[in-house]
Amino acid sequence: MSDGVAARAAAARTLDEVLHRGRSLKSALAGGLPALDDARDRALVEAIVLTALRQRARCNAALDGWMARPLGRRDGALRALLLVGLAQLELGLPAHAALAATVDAARALGRTHQAGMVNALLRRAQREGLPPAAPEAVWPAWLARQVHTDWPQQAEAIFAESANTPPLWLRVNRRWITRDDYLVLLADAGIAAQPCPELADALRLETALPVAQLPGFDAGLVSVQDGAAQAVADALAPPAGARMLDACAAPGGKASHLAEREGSLRITALDVDARRVRRMQEAFTRLRLEIDARVADATRPDAWWDGAPFDAILIDAPCSATGIVRRQPDVLLHRRAEDIAALCATQARLLDALWPLLAPGGTLVYATCSLLRAENALQVEAFLARTPDAACVPLDARFGIDTGSGHQRFPGQQGRDGFFCARLRKT
Repeated sequence: MSDGVAARAAAARTLDEVLHRGRSLKSALAGGLPALDDARDRALVEAIVLTALRQRARCNAALDGWMARPLGRRDGALRALLLVGLAQLELGLPAHAALAATVDAARALGRTHQAGMVNALLRRAQREGLPPAAPEAVWPAWLARQVHTDWPQQAEAIFAESANTPPLWLRVNRRWITRDDYLVLLADAGIAAQPCPELADALRLETALPVAQLPGFDAGLVSVQDGAAQAVADALAPPAGARMLDACAAPGGKASHLAEREGSLRITALDVDARRVRRMQEAFTRLRLEIDARVADATRPDAWWDGAPFDAILIDAPCSATGIVRRQPDVLLHRRAEDIAALCATQARLLDALWPLLAPGGTLVYATCSLLRAENALQVEAFLARTPDAACVPLDARFGIDTGSGHQRFPGQQGRDGFFCARLRKT
């Protein structure tokens, strides 16, 4: 099997696992990509799968309209393969090579009898393009209704932006290099990037590329982090020498950013999952940062807290991830209505458990990558109502729409992810 055919077959298997077998995209990619030796093939598989999931509404509209007999439940593998072919055309890959490799992948996957049909459907897509379809169509009905209820004026833009390919955001490690000097390194490598005036350490690349191609990545000069997430450092802004807690820290990007900006911070970074903590520690090592990373349940401070108050606390809470659908499109496949109540309960427990650990006059930032009011403004309002010594401190327009209890940003605004952030002060 040639490399091109192997990549298409791997993309089809990955999609099938995500769409029809309930696996997360991250897990499916982790299982399939190592089998491909070439980094370019691995990058191609990831690009194909993400595009197929983002454009699933249009792909499904094409298949439903063009096929004489609708695909059934047993045709999951075939649907995945067809989505792989359609996604390549959406990506603008050379049509002849994409079609030929996908048809050969059908044979390699044991679907020789369907290779002709695959070829015919992809050739039609090449001639006519994919039909239009509402991006909202791939959202679970209950979730789409909630977005419309929470954000009636922004809902259509939210659905449309969530189907788009996001830019790649970089965070320059100011401990080791200035942003201007890193821009020179990128230019020397033939990589175009733009600084963001509102974010002191951010660079924006319109086209994603593997981190191995980023100059100095292994040496800790740069990390990948969306612009919305980078703004958290400005919201918290702990003073020099502060004792700080990042309560739900993995994969460690926000704790790293704060440590890069102020080396005197004493940061404790927690996560309940030991594997995620190991990966977080690896990231801190790559960036050459001294951060105390621990496996711990932030909702049970009695098991890990030493009794000394923190000057600053960050709760980047578990949430529905509805603001990052364009980066994690499989969220729409796995999220269930009952998840929201469970997530809200966890968020409330985190706020209630960690507020007593904050020193008087200290700052707590509550953040999510959610668009849902129940997880964001309503969560903060409820906390303020039951916590007399907590006050919400306004942020500025850089953080999005002022909800009265925090600021909401929507996906695609200034190229950033959907994000919520509230700054609370202990009075």
